[in-house]
Amino acid sequence: MAVPRKPATFTGNSPLAPLMAQYIQEKRACGYRYNDTALSLRRFDAHLCRQGLQQVELPRSMTSSWLAKQPHENGKTQRDRINLVRQFALFMRRLDLPADVPDHAVAAKESKSFLARVLTHEEVRRLLEAADRIEPKASTHMRHIVLPELLRMLYGCGLRLEEALSLRMRDVDLAQGVLRINDTKFRKDRLVPPARPLVVRLQRYAAALGSRADDDYFFPSPRGGRLDGGGVYRNYRELLHRSGIGHGGRGEGPRLHDLRHTFAVHVLLRWYREGADLQARMPVLATYLGHTSIEGTQDYLQMTAELYPEIVSRSDAAFSDVIPRRTGRPS
Repeated sequence: MAVPRKPATFTGNSPLAPLMAQYIQEKRACGYRYNDTALSLRRFDAHLCRQGLQQVELPRSMTSSWLAKQPHENGKTQRDRINLVRQFALFMRRLDLPADVPDHAVAAKESKSFLARVLTHEEVRRLLEAADRIEPKASTHMRHIVLPELLRMLYGCGLRLEEALSLRMRDVDLAQGVLRINDTKFRKDRLVPPARPLVVRLQRYAAALGSRADDDYFFPSPRGGRLDGGGVYRNYRELLHRSGIGHGGRGEGPRLHDLRHTFAVHVLLRWYREGADLQARMPVLATYLGHTSIEGTQDYLQMTAELYPEIVSRSDAAFSDVIPRRTGRPS
Protein backbone atom coordinates (compact mmCIF):
# COMPACT_ATOMS: atom_id res chain seq x y z
CA MET A 1 0.00 0.00 0.00
CA ALA A 2 1.31 3.44 -0.92
CA VAL A 3 2.45 5.59 1.99
CA PRO A 4 0.68 9.01 2.02
CA ARG A 5 3.02 11.89 1.35
CA LYS A 6 3.83 13.88 4.47
CA PRO A 7 2.29 17.37 4.35
CA ALA A 8 4.78 20.06 3.43
CA THR A 9 5.83 22.20 6.39
CA PHE A 10 5.36 25.94 6.01
CA THR A 11 8.15 28.31 6.94
CA GLY A 12 8.30 32.04 6.25
CA ASN A 13 9.93 35.28 7.32
CA SER A 14 7.41 38.05 6.64
CA PRO A 15 5.11 39.51 9.33
CA LEU A 16 2.32 37.40 7.78
CA ALA A 17 4.18 34.08 8.03
CA PRO A 18 2.46 32.99 11.30
CA LEU A 19 -0.93 33.77 9.75
CA MET A 20 -0.05 31.78 6.65
CA ALA A 21 0.88 28.80 8.82
CA GLN A 22 -2.44 29.18 10.69
CA TYR A 23 -4.34 29.42 7.39
CA ILE A 24 -2.73 26.23 6.05
CA GLN A 25 -3.46 24.41 9.32
CA GLU A 26 -7.11 25.44 9.10
CA LYS A 27 -7.43 24.20 5.51
CA ARG A 28 -5.79 20.88 6.33
CA ALA A 29 -8.13 20.46 9.28
CA CYS A 30 -10.97 20.73 6.74
CA GLY A 31 -9.49 17.84 4.75
CA TYR A 32 -7.43 19.63 2.10
CA ARG A 33 -3.84 18.55 1.41
CA TYR A 34 -2.56 22.07 0.76
CA ASN A 35 0.95 20.91 -0.15
CA ASP A 36 1.22 22.90 -3.39
CA THR A 37 -0.51 25.85 -1.74
CA ALA A 38 1.99 25.79 1.12
CA LEU A 39 4.81 26.09 -1.42
CA SER A 40 3.01 28.94 -3.22
CA LEU A 41 2.46 30.78 0.07
CA ARG A 42 6.15 30.39 0.86
CA ARG A 43 6.97 32.10 -2.46
CA PHE A 44 4.39 34.79 -1.69
CA ASP A 45 5.94 35.27 1.74
CA ALA A 46 9.37 35.75 0.12
CA HIS A 47 7.82 38.31 -2.24
CA LEU A 48 6.40 40.27 0.70
CA CYS A 49 9.83 40.27 2.32
CA ARG A 50 11.37 41.68 -0.85
CA GLN A 51 8.65 44.33 -0.93
CA GLY A 52 9.61 45.35 2.61
CA LEU A 53 6.37 44.50 4.41
CA GLN A 54 6.77 45.56 8.05
CA GLN A 55 3.29 45.18 9.55
CA VAL A 56 0.54 42.60 9.79
CA GLU A 57 -1.41 43.85 6.81
CA LEU A 58 -1.87 43.04 3.14
CA PRO A 59 -2.09 46.24 1.09
CA ARG A 60 -2.61 46.25 -2.67
CA SER A 61 0.76 47.92 -3.15
CA MET A 62 2.40 44.75 -1.86
CA THR A 63 0.42 42.30 -4.02
CA SER A 64 -0.03 44.01 -7.39
CA SER A 65 3.29 42.90 -8.88
CA TRP A 66 2.81 39.40 -7.53
CA LEU A 67 -0.62 39.12 -9.19
CA ALA A 68 0.48 40.47 -12.58
CA LYS A 69 0.74 37.96 -15.41
CA GLN A 70 4.31 36.82 -15.93
CA PRO A 71 5.98 36.31 -19.34
CA HIS A 72 5.37 32.87 -20.86
CA GLU A 73 2.77 32.13 -18.14
CA ASN A 74 -0.64 30.76 -19.04
CA GLY A 75 -3.84 32.29 -17.73
CA LYS A 76 -4.66 29.39 -15.42
CA THR A 77 -1.40 29.78 -13.50
CA GLN A 78 -2.12 33.47 -12.94
CA ARG A 79 -5.72 32.77 -11.90
CA ASP A 80 -4.50 30.18 -9.40
CA ARG A 81 -2.16 32.77 -7.90
CA ILE A 82 -4.92 35.37 -7.71
CA ASN A 83 -7.26 32.90 -6.04
CA LEU A 84 -4.58 32.00 -3.50
CA VAL A 85 -4.14 35.64 -2.47
CA ARG A 86 -7.93 36.20 -2.47
CA GLN A 87 -8.54 33.30 -0.12
CA PHE A 88 -5.74 34.28 2.22
CA ALA A 89 -6.91 37.92 2.24
CA LEU A 90 -10.45 36.80 3.08
CA PHE A 91 -8.98 34.72 5.91
CA MET A 92 -7.26 37.85 7.26
CA ARG A 93 -10.50 39.83 6.95
CA ARG A 94 -12.28 37.21 9.07
CA LEU A 95 -9.69 37.94 11.76
CA ASP A 96 -10.41 41.68 11.43
CA LEU A 97 -6.99 42.31 9.91
CA PRO A 98 -6.44 44.84 7.11
CA ALA A 99 -6.17 43.05 3.76
CA ASP A 100 -6.95 44.02 0.19
CA VAL A 101 -8.96 41.28 -1.55
CA PRO A 102 -7.98 41.19 -5.23
CA ASP A 103 -10.72 40.94 -7.82
CA HIS A 104 -10.76 38.09 -10.31
CA ALA A 105 -10.91 40.74 -13.04
CA VAL A 106 -7.19 41.47 -12.61
CA ALA A 107 -6.45 38.23 -14.43
CA ALA A 108 -5.34 38.51 -18.03
CA LYS A 109 -8.06 37.77 -20.56
CA GLU A 110 -7.82 34.35 -22.10
CA SER A 111 -6.98 34.50 -25.78
CA LYS A 112 -8.96 31.33 -26.34
CA SER A 113 -11.91 29.94 -24.41
CA PHE A 114 -12.08 26.32 -23.36
CA LEU A 115 -14.19 24.11 -25.59
CA ALA A 116 -14.87 20.52 -24.67
CA ARG A 117 -15.17 18.10 -27.56
CA VAL A 118 -18.25 16.05 -26.78
CA LEU A 119 -18.44 12.94 -28.93
CA THR A 120 -21.70 11.84 -30.51
CA HIS A 121 -23.20 8.48 -29.63
CA GLU A 122 -22.11 7.24 -33.07
CA GLU A 123 -18.53 8.41 -32.51
CA VAL A 124 -18.42 6.67 -29.13
CA ARG A 125 -19.65 3.47 -30.78
CA ARG A 126 -16.95 3.66 -33.48
CA LEU A 127 -14.24 4.41 -30.91
CA LEU A 128 -15.12 1.43 -28.72
CA GLU A 129 -15.43 -0.87 -31.71
CA ALA A 130 -11.95 0.21 -32.82
CA ALA A 131 -10.65 -0.59 -29.32
CA ASP A 132 -12.26 -4.03 -29.50
CA ARG A 133 -10.39 -4.68 -32.76
CA ILE A 134 -6.92 -4.12 -31.23
CA GLU A 135 -4.82 -7.12 -32.17
CA PRO A 136 -2.86 -9.01 -29.51
CA LYS A 137 0.89 -8.44 -29.74
CA ALA A 138 3.70 -9.66 -27.54
CA SER A 139 5.23 -6.15 -27.58
CA THR A 140 2.09 -4.55 -26.15
CA HIS A 141 1.24 -7.39 -23.75
CA MET A 142 -2.40 -7.01 -22.62
CA ARG A 143 -3.26 -3.76 -24.43
CA HIS A 144 -6.02 -5.50 -26.41
CA ILE A 145 -7.64 -6.57 -23.13
CA VAL A 146 -7.02 -3.53 -20.93
CA LEU A 147 -7.65 -0.57 -23.25
CA PRO A 148 -11.21 -1.43 -24.40
CA GLU A 149 -12.44 -1.72 -20.82
CA LEU A 150 -10.52 1.34 -19.62
CA LEU A 151 -12.15 3.48 -22.32
CA ARG A 152 -15.56 2.03 -21.50
CA MET A 153 -15.08 2.90 -17.84
CA LEU A 154 -13.99 6.48 -18.66
CA TYR A 155 -17.08 6.99 -20.81
CA GLY A 156 -19.53 4.76 -18.95
CA CYS A 157 -18.72 6.13 -15.47
CA GLY A 158 -17.44 9.63 -16.28
CA LEU A 159 -14.21 9.00 -14.36
CA ARG A 160 -11.15 11.19 -14.57
CA LEU A 161 -8.24 9.30 -16.12
CA GLU A 162 -6.25 9.55 -12.89
CA GLU A 163 -9.13 7.97 -10.97
CA ALA A 164 -9.40 5.03 -13.36
CA LEU A 165 -5.66 4.38 -13.50
CA SER A 166 -5.42 4.47 -9.68
CA LEU A 167 -8.05 1.76 -9.16
CA ARG A 168 -6.79 -1.31 -7.32
CA MET A 169 -8.43 -4.71 -7.42
CA ARG A 170 -9.83 -4.11 -3.90
CA ASP A 171 -11.55 -0.94 -5.15
CA VAL A 172 -13.64 -2.80 -7.74
CA ASP A 173 -16.50 -4.81 -6.22
CA LEU A 174 -17.92 -6.65 -9.21
CA ALA A 175 -20.25 -8.75 -7.06
CA GLN A 176 -22.08 -5.64 -5.84
CA GLY A 177 -21.31 -3.63 -8.99
CA VAL A 178 -19.58 -0.70 -7.27
CA LEU A 179 -16.30 1.15 -7.78
CA ARG A 180 -14.64 2.82 -4.82
CA ILE A 181 -12.89 5.99 -5.99
CA ASN A 182 -10.32 6.97 -3.38
CA ASP A 183 -8.42 10.19 -2.68
CA THR A 184 -9.71 12.02 -5.75
CA LYS A 185 -8.99 15.47 -7.16
CA PHE A 186 -10.92 17.18 -4.36
CA ARG A 187 -9.90 14.56 -1.76
CA LYS A 188 -13.41 13.14 -1.68
CA ASP A 189 -13.88 9.38 -1.71
CA ARG A 190 -17.01 8.23 -3.47
CA LEU A 191 -18.82 5.11 -4.66
CA VAL A 192 -19.63 4.82 -8.36
CA PRO A 193 -22.08 2.13 -9.58
CA PRO A 194 -21.50 1.36 -13.29
CA ALA A 195 -24.42 0.33 -15.48
CA ARG A 196 -25.12 -3.40 -15.35
CA PRO A 197 -23.87 -4.17 -18.90
CA LEU A 198 -20.54 -2.55 -18.02
CA VAL A 199 -20.32 -4.55 -14.79
CA VAL A 200 -20.79 -7.76 -16.80
CA ARG A 201 -18.00 -6.73 -19.18
CA LEU A 202 -15.72 -5.90 -16.25
CA GLN A 203 -16.43 -9.30 -14.72
CA ARG A 204 -15.25 -10.96 -17.94
CA TYR A 205 -12.25 -8.63 -18.02
CA ALA A 206 -11.28 -9.51 -14.44
CA ALA A 207 -11.54 -13.21 -15.27
CA ALA A 208 -9.24 -12.68 -18.26
CA LEU A 209 -6.66 -11.02 -16.00
CA GLY A 210 -6.50 -14.12 -13.85
CA SER A 211 -5.66 -14.29 -10.17
CA ARG A 212 -4.64 -10.89 -8.82
CA ALA A 213 -3.74 -9.53 -5.38
CA ASP A 214 -6.02 -6.93 -3.78
CA ASP A 215 -3.27 -4.30 -4.08
CA ASP A 216 -2.67 -4.89 -7.81
CA TYR A 217 -3.88 -2.29 -10.28
CA PHE A 218 -7.18 -3.05 -11.99
CA PHE A 219 -5.75 -1.70 -15.25
CA PRO A 220 -2.14 -2.96 -15.08
CA SER A 221 0.80 -1.89 -17.19
CA PRO A 222 2.72 -4.56 -19.16
CA ARG A 223 4.99 -4.93 -16.12
CA GLY A 224 2.11 -5.16 -13.70
CA GLY A 225 2.37 -1.66 -12.28
CA ARG A 226 0.31 1.44 -12.92
CA LEU A 227 -0.50 2.34 -16.52
CA ASP A 228 1.18 5.47 -17.88
CA GLY A 229 -1.35 8.17 -18.77
CA GLY A 230 0.77 9.38 -21.67
CA GLY A 231 0.79 5.92 -23.19
CA VAL A 232 -2.98 5.64 -22.83
CA TYR A 233 -3.37 9.01 -24.58
CA ARG A 234 -1.16 7.92 -27.50
CA ASN A 235 -3.24 4.77 -27.94
CA TYR A 236 -6.41 6.87 -27.74
CA ARG A 237 -5.14 9.16 -30.52
CA GLU A 238 -4.47 6.12 -32.68
CA LEU A 239 -7.98 4.79 -32.05
CA LEU A 240 -9.52 8.15 -32.93
CA HIS A 241 -7.69 7.99 -36.27
CA ARG A 242 -8.90 4.45 -36.90
CA SER A 243 -12.45 5.55 -36.05
CA GLY A 244 -12.38 8.46 -38.50
CA ILE A 245 -12.72 11.00 -35.67
CA GLY A 246 -10.70 14.13 -36.39
CA HIS A 247 -8.28 15.50 -33.80
CA GLY A 248 -7.37 19.18 -33.60
CA GLY A 249 -3.84 18.61 -32.30
CA ARG A 250 -2.33 18.64 -28.85
CA GLY A 251 -4.62 20.36 -26.35
CA GLU A 252 -7.42 20.70 -28.91
CA GLY A 253 -9.20 17.40 -28.48
CA PRO A 254 -10.97 15.18 -28.39
CA ARG A 255 -8.93 14.62 -25.22
CA LEU A 256 -9.29 11.61 -22.97
CA HIS A 257 -10.92 13.94 -20.42
CA ASP A 258 -13.57 14.74 -23.02
CA LEU A 259 -14.95 11.23 -22.50
CA ARG A 260 -15.96 12.47 -19.03
CA HIS A 261 -17.66 15.52 -20.57
CA THR A 262 -19.33 13.23 -23.12
CA PHE A 263 -20.67 11.00 -20.35
CA ALA A 264 -22.21 13.97 -18.50
CA VAL A 265 -23.83 15.48 -21.59
CA HIS A 266 -25.23 12.11 -22.70
CA VAL A 267 -26.67 11.51 -19.22
CA LEU A 268 -28.40 14.90 -19.23
CA LEU A 269 -29.72 14.28 -22.73
CA ARG A 270 -31.14 10.91 -21.66
CA TRP A 271 -32.74 12.42 -18.57
CA TYR A 272 -34.31 15.15 -20.65
CA ARG A 273 -35.75 12.66 -23.10
CA GLU A 274 -37.13 10.67 -20.17
CA GLY A 275 -38.90 13.81 -18.94
CA ALA A 276 -36.86 14.07 -15.73
CA ASP A 277 -36.57 17.25 -13.65
CA LEU A 278 -33.02 18.20 -14.63
CA GLN A 279 -32.53 20.72 -11.86
CA ALA A 280 -33.48 18.10 -9.28
CA ARG A 281 -31.09 15.61 -10.86
CA MET A 282 -28.06 17.93 -10.85
CA PRO A 283 -26.92 17.04 -7.29
CA VAL A 284 -27.06 13.35 -8.28
CA LEU A 285 -24.80 13.94 -11.28
CA ALA A 286 -22.48 16.18 -9.24
CA THR A 287 -22.07 13.44 -6.61
CA TYR A 288 -21.50 10.76 -9.26
CA LEU A 289 -18.80 12.87 -10.93
CA GLY A 290 -17.16 13.81 -7.65
CA HIS A 291 -17.73 17.56 -7.95
CA THR A 292 -17.52 19.64 -4.78
CA SER A 293 -20.67 21.57 -5.76
CA ILE A 294 -23.20 21.63 -8.57
CA GLU A 295 -21.76 24.81 -10.16
CA GLY A 296 -19.27 22.90 -12.31
CA THR A 297 -21.87 20.27 -13.12
CA GLN A 298 -24.34 22.90 -14.31
CA ASP A 299 -21.94 23.84 -17.10
CA TYR A 300 -22.93 20.56 -18.69
CA LEU A 301 -26.45 21.93 -19.10
CA GLN A 302 -24.95 24.69 -21.22
CA MET A 303 -22.97 22.18 -23.27
CA THR A 304 -26.06 20.03 -23.80
CA ALA A 305 -28.12 23.02 -24.93
CA GLU A 306 -25.39 24.10 -27.38
CA LEU A 307 -25.06 20.62 -28.87
CA TYR A 308 -28.78 19.83 -28.94
CA PRO A 309 -30.55 23.18 -29.43
CA GLU A 310 -33.73 21.46 -30.59
CA ILE A 311 -34.48 20.31 -27.05
CA VAL A 312 -34.51 23.91 -25.84
CA SER A 313 -36.82 25.09 -28.60
CA ARG A 314 -39.13 22.15 -27.98
CA SER A 315 -39.49 22.79 -24.26
CA ASP A 316 -38.15 26.04 -22.88
CA ALA A 317 -39.90 25.57 -19.56
CA ALA A 318 -38.42 22.15 -19.00
CA PHE A 319 -34.82 22.99 -19.86
CA SER A 320 -33.72 26.52 -20.65
CA ASP A 321 -34.70 28.01 -17.29
CA VAL A 322 -32.09 25.89 -15.52
CA ILE A 323 -29.23 26.59 -17.95
CA PRO A 324 -26.73 28.90 -16.26
CA ARG A 325 -24.37 31.25 -18.03
CA ARG A 326 -21.09 29.42 -18.44
CA THR A 327 -18.46 30.65 -16.03
CA GLY A 328 -15.65 28.14 -16.34
CA ARG A 329 -14.76 24.59 -17.15
CA PRO A 330 -16.24 21.58 -15.35
CA SER A 331 -13.74 19.10 -14.02
